[in-house]
Amino acid sequence: MPSFGIKHDEEKRRQWDSPGADVEIGQVSDIDGGNSHTSTTKGNSSFARLQAFVGKYGVEQRGIERVPNDERTDTRISQVGTVWLASNMVVSAFAIGALAVPIFHLGYVESALTIIFINILGVLPVAFFSTFGPRFGLRQVVLSRFYFGYYGVKLVAFFNVLACVGWSAVNVIVGAQLIHAINHDVPGFAGILVIAFSTLVICAFGYKFVHMYERWSWIPSFVIFLVVLGTFAHAGDFDAGLPLATGPAEAGSVLSFAASIFGFATGWASFAADYTVYQPVDSPRTSVFFWTFGGLSFPLIFTQLLGAAVATAINTNMAYSDAYTSSGVGGLLAQVLVPPLGRFGEFCVVVLALSIIANNCPNIYSVSLSLQVLARTTERVPRFIWTTVGTAIYIAIAIPGYDHFEAALENFLLLVGYWLAIYLGVSLTEHFVFRRGFNGYRPEDYVAPKRLPPSFAAISAFVAGVAGAVLGTAQVWFIGPVGRLCGGDFGGDVGFELAFGFTTITYLGLRSLETWYFGR
Repeated sequence: MPSFGIKHDEEKRRQWDSPGADVEIGQVSDIDGGNSHTSTTKGNSSFARLQAFVGKYGVEQRGIERVPNDERTDTRISQVGTVWLASNMVVSAFAIGALAVPIFHLGYVESALTIIFINILGVLPVAFFSTFGPRFGLRQVVLSRFYFGYYGVKLVAFFNVLACVGWSAVNVIVGAQLIHAINHDVPGFAGILVIAFSTLVICAFGYKFVHMYERWSWIPSFVIFLVVLGTFAHAGDFDAGLPLATGPAEAGSVLSFAASIFGFATGWASFAADYTVYQPVDSPRTSVFFWTFGGLSFPLIFTQLLGAAVATAINTNMAYSDAYTSSGVGGLLAQVLVPPLGRFGEFCVVVLALSIIANNCPNIYSVSLSLQVLARTTERVPRFIWTTVGTAIYIAIAIPGYDHFEAALENFLLLVGYWLAIYLGVSLTEHFVFRRGFNGYRPEDYVAPKRLPPSFAAISAFVAGVAGAVLGTAQVWFIGPVGRLCGGDFGGDVGFELAFGFTTITYLGLRSLETWYFGR
């Protein structure tokens, strides 16, 4: 027995200290600090020749390969904030706030408090993971190999693809509603196609062009939202919904609305590092964190508070109620802007519809990276091709889903919140408990399966998190036994809280056993 223990420990030590070679994909890890890397254009394959050709026109060549130190030259740290500022200063965020009244039947005060505090909580993981990009030069889904293992991360990539495609479909539906609201002769599919193809052009060129577009695109959207605020305030249609309602039904509605808010805010966490990987390795971590935090929290809170305020008019003004019934959130904005401002109001609505491009750019850029992680064959396909495929898929979802936006949005937001709760439960526990901070990583190991977690603990914790989400969910199509206890007749959604708790506790126990047995 003693000799078996010594042999087992020596084997674990050899696995950890051996040179990093990925026998599955045939790459040698870049153990020189990130300056050696596999070229994305070498070779005579058709994909390599295509990469070389499009590279002449400024298309980003790099996919999921680690960004070497000598290529991390994006020194404008303000771009870390503006990419999120533009992505969230959009009508989709306005639409989330507007759900408070017609869907959750909340007054403005409780809606506003939920929006403020839940958004602050939701953006913290995104800001935190953004600091990993400059430090390691790894995309978020590749970084997740250190949490879920080389093979377990494929599950993360799969759910990330679902989230990116789903968000993109939901967002273009909002934009199409806006266009339809000012011109009923324009069918929904036409607006969807215009927004989708515009997004594709930007994302196909890659990181640099996404940042370039997002750096300025938030300004016209912000100005028009200020116009919405001033016009709506002048009209006097705001209803505070006082006195505040009380009781189990109200508590359940707040919980469910909070789940929707959190799902939108923290939805960027699973690809946060994608937009900081070209920042220099010595970029101040606190600066990256607070630029991200500010770039997210300000537009989310501002637009959602405005959306909830405008939606209160549904209860008191038949014109707003009819506009919402016929054209959804687009109808609400058109009702605010068009009657008093005429053609200028219509112009404002169109600009807000096109703001969806900024919202969808991170989704469609990052979906290509998740698709590359799924398998050896998908990794060989150039990033810009996967960007095109992702665009085609969400168009195919959005066009038939156009007439069912309201229910689809609510359900999708909650489902995204569940998956992200599981992701955060595993990743944060691994980082703080088992790796004990940034010094616990060897970034060159990202291509070495035998140096990464074996995935057993992470996958088991994922299953436990799903069980927690099922117990705590409260949606139209299903109410879990715990969710039913947290509200009135329709319950209250605590799926995120239970999913996170079940995942974290399970991972703590199983990962301890895993590290003891495998040594990694």
